[in-house]
Amino acid sequence: MKYLIMEDFSGQPVPFLFPRRVDHADMRDQLPYSTVLAGGYVEIYKNTIRCYGENAELNITARPDDMDIITTSLRSR
Repeated sequence: MKYLIMEDFSGQPVPFLFPRRVDHADMRDQLPYSTVLAGGYVEIYKNTIRCYGENAELNITARPDDMDIITTSLRSR
């Protein structure tokens, strides 16, 4: 899967996960937030999340803390 982490209107990071066949730039155009904080690819395997990669068109890359942002977002509340 691919992902983008956007900054919401209150300044908080919000992750969006989407299929590999969708371009990062196309997904970015569909989201209501203006600031892209990070993005790349995400793999989930045996309860472990791995974020990696980059997108030159949007000038973004995966960051070490992206994994924590996505994990927190996926937890049950």
